[in-house]
Amino acid sequence: MYLFLVIVILLICLLLTLVVLAQNPKGGGLSSQFGAGGAANLMGVKRTGDLLEKLTWGFAVGLIILSLATHIIGGGAGPVRSVNQQAAQRAVVPTAPAAPASAPAAPAGQPSTIPVPAPQPAK
Repeated sequence: MYLFLVIVILLICLLLTLVVLAQNPKGGGLSSQFGAGGAANLMGVKRTGDLLEKLTWGFAVGLIILSLATHIIGGGAGPVRSVNQQAAQRAVVPTAPAAPASAPAAPAGQPSTIPVPAPQPAK
């Protein structure tokens, strides 16, 4: 369901882009290049502008509603993590096993095997 909504959102984005580019602003716009020039002469400029404006608003509202629907379906209530945080969590390298808690003590009467550094003369 989530994938279907994402595909519909992409389709609406494409259609919204085409409708916005086809509109006839004050300077002329791209509508004549996409073949809307003939439709404007056939239906009248006012009616074509109304249709394109209604389509623009419809696609925009549909895009907002579908975006909210994907947020609800996708489990938007959970913790929000960025892509970087997700990648960092996957890249966590396991640490080496910890050393034993304590080394066995030397038997009584034997010197310790741990070397002790010699004192440095003062300068």
